[in-house]
Amino acid sequence: MDDPEGHGTGKNLVLLVATMASFVFPFMASAVNIALPRLGRELSLDAITLSWVATAYLLSSAALLVPFGRIADIYGRKKIFSIGVVIFTLSSFFSGMAQSAVVLISCRVFQGIGGAMLAGTAVALVTTVFPANQRGRALGINVAATYLGLSLGPALGGILTQRLGWRSIFFLSASLGLVVLGVVLWKLKGEWTGAKGQRFDFAGSIIYSLGLVALVYGFTRLPDMSGVWLIVGGIVGLVVFTRWEVRTKSPVLDVRLFMDSKAFTLSNVAALIHYSATFAITFLMSLYLQYVKGFNPETAGLILVAMPAMQAVLSPLAGRLSDRIEPRIIASAGMALTTVGLVIFIFINEATPVDFIVGNLILVGCGYAFFSSPNTNAVMTSAPNTAYGVASATLATMRQVGMSLSMGIAMLMFALYIGRVEITPEHYPLFQESVRTCFIIFAVLGLGAVFASLARGRVR
Repeated sequence: MDDPEGHGTGKNLVLLVATMASFVFPFMASAVNIALPRLGRELSLDAITLSWVATAYLLSSAALLVPFGRIADIYGRKKIFSIGVVIFTLSSFFSGMAQSAVVLISCRVFQGIGGAMLAGTAVALVTTVFPANQRGRALGINVAATYLGLSLGPALGGILTQRLGWRSIFFLSASLGLVVLGVVLWKLKGEWTGAKGQRFDFAGSIIYSLGLVALVYGFTRLPDMSGVWLIVGGIVGLVVFTRWEVRTKSPVLDVRLFMDSKAFTLSNVAALIHYSATFAITFLMSLYLQYVKGFNPETAGLILVAMPAMQAVLSPLAGRLSDRIEPRIIASAGMALTTVGLVIFIFINEATPVDFIVGNLILVGCGYAFFSSPNTNAVMTSAPNTAYGVASATLATMRQVGMSLSMGIAMLMFALYIGRVEITPEHYPLFQESVRTCFIIFAVLGLGAVFASLARGRVR
């Protein structure tokens, strides 16, 4: 049955389930990042292939978030959410069993597919059952769970990698997925749809997914000419997709959402630039702390907790503030703080004190928190209730594409400075140059996100 206000289940139970999923998805990403050096040595992976262990997860989820968001709006958000949990759990288990890079990266693709079904529906579920005057607080809690997953990922991932091996991270994620599935099947009653009975745009979904994959994958192939042609093909594909969506009666992504609302458009653009500028921080700093500074995975993970811990602590506060104060103001100030931290990271080297690194991670974490919750609130508030699934999926797509581009920038710098070699002591100086160049690019992007955030105008 439809239960659009959530009375059959209860708002808080929906929030609990969505929050659990929002914890598991980023936990997997951040925990694996800390395990990459150990994983790379065991499977003899070069720097670029190692990056693909992280990127495959992000890219596959980015390509499918919008289609699954639309499917959820039509056929039921709980149903798609539940299937996503099953796929995510199974692929996590088989990732832990992988004996080669090909098998592991393939399993990570399926993890991303399951993750797309989770991320494309979790925020939509919360937004559906909470009224507008409570939405910022609920989304703040949901975002806090995301950052709690990011927080515990490096610390717990480091401990598990150090004591039980990198495979234990995937087995833990599979166990967490089983817990989420159990709660959904046991407690979550009713169903939520916003576009029941409408037709799913299969052709548009195919064009969109192929165009997005070509664009992001092409970026990771630079500076090869194949990368240039993939990017061109991806752009052409997305242009064709846009023209198709304007003409079709039941679009997978209603582009009028962007045409009719400057706040919706620029909030999504700000999210895209923000994640492009920030996601690879954990990846790069994990490698820096373990290779250049010589820390073991456990110690490196504990150091990296500083940034997402601040995000987890401050996100609910930022969400509540965005219920009272215009989200544009809070989000822009948060992005400005993050940009300052990115500039500081440009100057780290082998002699940089650990206390200084932790302090800057805290600064970036504070900025991150005050950007994300208000920006999420702005996106969902500026969307009609019939399109919450698509709006949630669009925002999640901006996040995943931004994350993929962030990793693409890191992979491009590795390709230009290091090449396809394992990161060994003789390559540390070139590795540090590649990291420095990444942070220069990220700082410029961060400044762009500040302006995009300011330009969105009033949401209310």
